[in-house]
Amino acid sequence: MSENLARAEDCERLDLDGLYRESAVAQTIGALDSDLVGLAPVKRRVREIAALLLVEKLRRSIGLQAVAPPLHMSFTGNPGTGKTTVAMRMASILHGLGYVRKGHLVVVTRDDLVGQFIGHTAPKTKEVLKRAMGGVLLIDEAYYLHRPENERDYGQEAIEILLQVMENQRDDLVVIFAGYKDRIDKFFASNPGMASRVTHHIEFPDYTAPELLVIAELMLQQMQYCLSDTARAALEEYIERRMTQPNFANARSVRNALDRARLRQANRLFEARARPLSRLALSTIEDADIRASRVFAAAGGSS
Repeated sequence: MSENLARAEDCERLDLDGLYRESAVAQTIGALDSDLVGLAPVKRRVREIAALLLVEKLRRSIGLQAVAPPLHMSFTGNPGTGKTTVAMRMASILHGLGYVRKGHLVVVTRDDLVGQFIGHTAPKTKEVLKRAMGGVLLIDEAYYLHRPENERDYGQEAIEILLQVMENQRDDLVVIFAGYKDRIDKFFASNPGMASRVTHHIEFPDYTAPELLVIAELMLQQMQYCLSDTARAALEEYIERRMTQPNFANARSVRNALDRARLRQANRLFEARARPLSRLALSTIEDADIRASRVFAAAGGSS
């Protein structure tokens, strides 16, 4: 490096932190940390991607060569681990840094993309892509697009259209493939063209029981409910039991359990309607509202 160039670089002070704050990405990442319980490895990867995009934007602003980073992603993990929520945050980050025009999220499944007869798939897929353009397209359980056992399946046609758009319009659309890790891996293995276009692979871990209890309390707080002390202990036990049963879906199962507890609370209050009610009574989930679940009554229950 020449002495003149070194001197010029010493004089140039580029404000990466200012760019970060002005882009509103700081607020999105802050919300990611405060609103989502756990998911430490996911949050770390999101911050890494945001850092790359910020640096690339700063490089462009001073005339340095900036290679448009590939942004198509895969989100893998069990149901209820926050994949859709993080996709929404990612769309906000990409929009805040100018990598997508609108920053909206479109969530679809195979049924939204694949038709049931000849000539039906292309229009369906193109309509979805049109809606998603300028933002982020999340394809949930994306592996169902590929059904090699069915020779008359039209999923491959949707895949070919997606591949073309992912390559030719990657500066105006980010595609995220979501689902179980083993199935997504198999999907990519059978579609090398797809795999080569997906750079960022983010794995979502299951929540721990203490994390799910915190999530439950946050959900209730948003609905202006609370747990009595005994109900909190009951919910903690419920979560530990439910986690060992089939079809457990992390935060989704917890939300379902809270919905049923609210139903039982309402029925309990209604049956005692002759007595005056307090604001606290209307807002409190009691022990009985939790323990009425079949999870406590018999092994194998899931209510």
